[in-house]
Amino acid sequence: MKSAVVTFPASNCDRDMFDGIEKVTGQKPHAIWHQDTEIPNVDLIALPGGFSFGDYLRCGAMAARSPAIRAILEHANRGGYVIGVCNGFQVLTEMGLLPGALMRNKSLKFVCKTVHLKVENATSAFTNAYAPGQVIDIPVAHHDGNYFADDATLAALEDNNQIAFRYVNKDGIATEDANPNGSQHNIAGILNERGNILGMMPHPERFVEDAQGGSDGRGFFESIINTLN
Repeated sequence: MKSAVVTFPASNCDRDMFDGIEKVTGQKPHAIWHQDTEIPNVDLIALPGGFSFGDYLRCGAMAARSPAIRAILEHANRGGYVIGVCNGFQVLTEMGLLPGALMRNKSLKFVCKTVHLKVENATSAFTNAYAPGQVIDIPVAHHDGNYFADDATLAALEDNNQIAFRYVNKDGIATEDANPNGSQHNIAGILNERGNILGMMPHPERFVEDAQGGSDGRGFFESIINTLN
């Protein structure tokens, strides 16, 4: 699998994404700086976490206007795969590739812990390595992960099976206590209608081997390999 990781000023999880992808796929991703206007022919483009441009204006708003964005849009419009994690999810909403917005956590505090996620859609290019309804453990680390959308958008996400992951307790139940940021419908990650773009707040790249405390994140990248094969 050929991939690329885009780094913006103040990205701080790009190295994690590089390592996670390489450990699972065996191939080192291309490094893309936000000012690059061309991206090599790859299968997957990853937008990592961090605080791009210091989170000024809105999280991801300035990054979504970087020179590299046009090439990312072209890749996505061709059907290429794009994953945005944490700040990368915020950038995808600011680009208009995913609906909704990420707001300040309900607690108004930075949240950093491992959470339980339920795989709501196990048929997508990013999730087919998991079983339907499987509960996995993935770390979160964010201050603005509270997913918000209007009622019509939320209904469409539910009806079209675009909710990839939901925050749940260990028994797979979406409770208020299991929701780390106040996201509507306990949403942790969503897909676009075409299914080639995934945005999520939790960090799968940080859980790809047992030495990191868990390996449930491997399935994200294994799913894309399955799709390409």
